[in-house]
Amino acid sequence: MPNIQPQWQAIIDREAQQPYFIALQNEVTQQRQQGEEIFPTEQDVFSAFKPCDLSDIKVVVLGQDPYHGVGKQNQPQAHGLAFSVHPEVKIPPSLANIYKELTADIEGFSPPNHGNLIEWAKQGVLLINTVLTVKQGQAHSHAKLGWEQFTEVIIEEINQNNEGCVFLLWGSHAQKKGKKIDQDKHCVLTEVHPSPLSAYRGFFGCRHFSKANAWLELTGKTAINWQLTNHQNEEQGQLF
Repeated sequence: MPNIQPQWQAIIDREAQQPYFIALQNEVTQQRQQGEEIFPTEQDVFSAFKPCDLSDIKVVVLGQDPYHGVGKQNQPQAHGLAFSVHPEVKIPPSLANIYKELTADIEGFSPPNHGNLIEWAKQGVLLINTVLTVKQGQAHSHAKLGWEQFTEVIIEEINQNNEGCVFLLWGSHAQKKGKKIDQDKHCVLTEVHPSPLSAYRGFFGCRHFSKANAWLELTGKTAINWQLTNHQNEEQGQLF
């Protein structure tokens, strides 16, 4: 498995020296050692920082915390990329709604037979949750452990050091995290969360994917190919 990209690694290494991050890591490690099922697996916690480095990020999709359920053979749904799941895991409702909006928004888009978004990540889409771990079956169980401070740093690093990207902020939680983003430098698109509880209040019809591509092309960047390849077998479905 490739390492975390160098710019991201330097940021993580710096934060790892901070008291909040040391306490955070100690707590998560202790819970794992005590037999708690923590998702994603230890090797997947920082997977969002492996496909593309800071300077190559074009789009940021901000989620809340990882999926806390399991799929086939008790495999965690979460693998470190927001809204994404392992190839063999059933597509979650929020992601199904994202595919529904893509179908309406992007000409020719056809929903894939899986929920693995690694192809987006490799094009420069940072799929990051504000909290990077969770206990099995307990949503928001790792909120306020310190992950929010870490992801605030990540957002600010993009805000300050990236030449310009699109932030897709869905739901009040993501929008709150994005209040400090420089909108003269970056494109910020906001809407309700794609959850079945709220998608019909504005997410459907928001056209964020075509708007993101239009802004990227306007600023001289390559648009994102949102179409995902259908998953054929377990070997082809490996993340890295």
